[in-house]
Amino acid sequence: MARPRQFDEDRVLDAVMETFWRHGYDGTSTQDLVDATGLGRGSLYAAYVNKDGLFAQALRRYQLRSRANADRLAGFASPLAGLRDLLTRTIVADDHGCLATNSAIEMAHRDPQVAALVAESFRIVTAGIAAAIARGQAIGEIRTAGDPAALALFVLTTMQGLRVLARTTPPAGRPDLHKVIDQALATLT
Repeated sequence: MARPRQFDEDRVLDAVMETFWRHGYDGTSTQDLVDATGLGRGSLYAAYVNKDGLFAQALRRYQLRSRANADRLAGFASPLAGLRDLLTRTIVADDHGCLATNSAIEMAHRDPQVAALVAESFRIVTAGIAAAIARGQAIGEIRTAGDPAALALFVLTTMQGLRVLARTTPPAGRPDLHKVIDQALATLT
């Protein structure tokens, strides 16, 4: 019978996620994970098997953020305002970008499990965007001619592009990224 874990799993998984988020899969060593969590190698691997297992758990943990972004959209009375908020937060997000996007670029082409976990994060956000668009169509705020799923994929694609550009755009260039948001939202109306 397996022994119960003797550590705060939420804290450990947050530390693991943050470490992979900052350094990527290849840039994170086992020692980095040990240092971040305060657990020994044996405890980490007993709980999560190996580095791949830890990375998968980090991506699953990150899906909670994807869910929070989708849920946040539902809280706006104006779906367009919610979409603007989502895209704007993408630009002003912290300096290490999005774990799902970073993982898609670094790992998805060589690891089917990572590709599936990243795709699920994107699916969660896209579903939230599609729901906001459908709500916007129902209240006349968004044009009804477009399929919510296709428009949501357009918004997600814009969001991912903004994430990448935001990492290389100095603060003085950020107004140009806001113009991209304006153009994307104008496409919906």
